[in-house]
Amino acid sequence: MNLTVTESAAVEVQKFLEAENINNEGGLRVRVVPGGCSGFQYAMNIEEAPQATDEVVEAGNLRLFVDMFSAQYLDGVQIDYVNSVMGSGFTFNNPNSSGGCGCGTSFSA
Repeated sequence: MNLTVTESAAVEVQKFLEAENINNEGGLRVRVVPGGCSGFQYAMNIEEAPQATDEVVEAGNLRLFVDMFSAQYLDGVQIDYVNSVMGSGFTFNNPNSSGGCGCGTSFSA
């Protein structure tokens, strides 16, 4: 699976890992869950270790944990972190999505 994280996103994730005192076994869980106005939305959380059935993706110095359901929607996705006048946060560039919503937090596939 090809899931990438930009340098700016990696810096932000690393801050969370350090704040939670996560060791080298830990990483960022990236998921696709049903919801939002377009059908699916992204979810991320810090975890101490992957689950047995997770795909573990090495992205620079980060470990990303992806479950089997989410993997089908996350292949080719780039996670970025943006700072702008309108606010800051993580964004997902997903070539697999067939549409999205006006709020930018959900997608359809």
